[in-house]
Amino acid sequence: MHLSDITHPNQLHGLSIRQLEQIARQIRDKHLQTVAASGGHLGPGLGVVELTLGLYQTLDLDRDKVIWDVGHQAYPHKLITGRYDKFSTLRQKDGIAGYLKRCESKFDHFGAGHASTSISAGLGMALARDMKGEKFKVAAVIGDGALTGGMALEAINHAGHLPNTKLLVVLNDNEMSISPNVGAIPRYLNKMRLSPPMQFLSDNFEEQFKQIPFVGESLSPELGRIKEGMKRLAIPKVGAVVEELGFTYMGPVDGHNLEELITTFGQAHEIDGPVLVHVVTTKGKGYEIAEKDKVGYHAQSPFNLTTGKAIPSSKPKPPKYSKVFAHTLVKLAEQNPKIIGITAAMATGTGLDKLQAKLPQQYIDVGIAEQHAVTLAAGLACEGMRPVAAIYSTFLQRAYDQIIHDVCIQNLPVFFCLDRAGIVGADGPTHQGMYDISYLRCIPNMVLMAPKDEAEMQRMVVTGVNHTTGPIAMRFPRGNGYGVPLMEEGWEPIEIGKGEILRNGDDLLIVAYGTMVHPGVQVAEILREHGIEATVINARFAKPLDTELILPLAEKIGRVVTLEEGSVIGGFGSGLAEALLDNDVVVPVKRIGVPDVLVDHAQPDESKATLGLTTPAIAERILQAFFRQQVSAVV
Repeated sequence: MHLSDITHPNQLHGLSIRQLEQIARQIRDKHLQTVAASGGHLGPGLGVVELTLGLYQTLDLDRDKVIWDVGHQAYPHKLITGRYDKFSTLRQKDGIAGYLKRCESKFDHFGAGHASTSISAGLGMALARDMKGEKFKVAAVIGDGALTGGMALEAINHAGHLPNTKLLVVLNDNEMSISPNVGAIPRYLNKMRLSPPMQFLSDNFEEQFKQIPFVGESLSPELGRIKEGMKRLAIPKVGAVVEELGFTYMGPVDGHNLEELITTFGQAHEIDGPVLVHVVTTKGKGYEIAEKDKVGYHAQSPFNLTTGKAIPSSKPKPPKYSKVFAHTLVKLAEQNPKIIGITAAMATGTGLDKLQAKLPQQYIDVGIAEQHAVTLAAGLACEGMRPVAAIYSTFLQRAYDQIIHDVCIQNLPVFFCLDRAGIVGADGPTHQGMYDISYLRCIPNMVLMAPKDEAEMQRMVVTGVNHTTGPIAMRFPRGNGYGVPLMEEGWEPIEIGKGEILRNGDDLLIVAYGTMVHPGVQVAEILREHGIEATVINARFAKPLDTELILPLAEKIGRVVTLEEGSVIGGFGSGLAEALLDNDVVVPVKRIGVPDVLVDHAQPDESKATLGLTTPAIAERILQAFFRQQVSAVV
């Protein structure tokens, strides 16, 4: 059977180990070819091929449910659930999503883009099953990195208290999230993985039996059962914590041995109550380059399969925002030992790996635990340190109560640096940084700022570090800057709440925030061709707004447009409209941003075109709103 013939996972039933191994090789080949051509996540999916095939071999997927934690490890799942023919469209507009989506396949039982959710969702489904008197199996797959997330531990605590609720938790243990795992839980798992009895049983047990004259070969059919029984006796301590929490612990199991996986999963299904099967895998398995560089090949831009090297861009690009942020922060931290960079398992993504390499004593990785990261930062701030919490916009959502309760109510000087704010592209709705302006703007004591380009971001990093009277947040986008000149040092802070005028005109006031400032200037140039002169303001701050600058101009000019790359509901434009109303400046306001829709996976430029956020589209919307009698098509 060829992988392309599999449209339903139940077609795996009855295949021999040899046939399943052939399917495994085909999955890896298709995965590698697809990601090499268009980019995407690589290492996670390569590591769970046998785990997926072994688990699905023991389930009836017309009835049973598998919940995956973080969908990028579920690419093998996608390839055997009817998406082989479209897999080449992975993460492309109108193509296969990079994460799990309930609307994409009946086999995607729960959407997953953020970590640590699968056990909670799986337990909810298992409880619903029992309440309705139904009979089906529920398996929740979670990585060891995601196990550091508070939600996962809360779910384990709950499930362990329900001895009559059947739930299988599959722990995919590859010692990694994106970067190497940190903390006590990964260390404990490492003890399980490397305990001497386990190593003896894994490496020497069968070989020792085979050396017994006249006995070894005759016992071969029984070795698996004997080995498993002795393993349970030999290492009672390694699963003790899991067992004490109410789970039956099974493992560690070789995550690339199909026969052992199928046997273990089959046994696990026979146990009443919650079961945890500990599966040890290798991230990037089957592609040697990815196995050796597990961090670099977690995800990749298009690359050469033979060499593993990225395909170079046709022309040089300006530095990425995250790189400029990290470089600036390191320079400041060298001069100020109180600056502490904090990441929640995203060292490379946020650029804080540069701080780790240069000043490891001023760097903290808390694992996948954004809530803890924020309150940890609050504790550091209480003791006079300058915590810089570098967390993606979409991930900071997970720590909302901590931002309010632990930071803002106590007015502590924590500097939040929100990478990937705005439209992020191929990762889709779970990763779009759409909501940070809205969810932070309403919190008392919080200052919000966003740079128009990478040079202004350098100044805002200084501003954030220097701001000691309360919390402050800076949002910045994914990807490359504009190529404006940068300084190596000597950056001047920006006065809190002060914007700047970039262009003057009497017909229209454009107030732009962050990434929409440069497009705002371009829109003004397009409008000029239609005889309309616009003033353009770089707001810099969404809170506090520069009302001294904006309100008189709004009243004088009489027409206001706001531009932002974020949710228009409750966003920057809403804040400006509120300020106008509160100050009795009654003028028409056109808010332009991301409407009340989920932004699906696509290239950022494609998403902006769909949302009407290209400069020609914005100019046309302004003409239609304010200058109907002067309208002519914008091209």
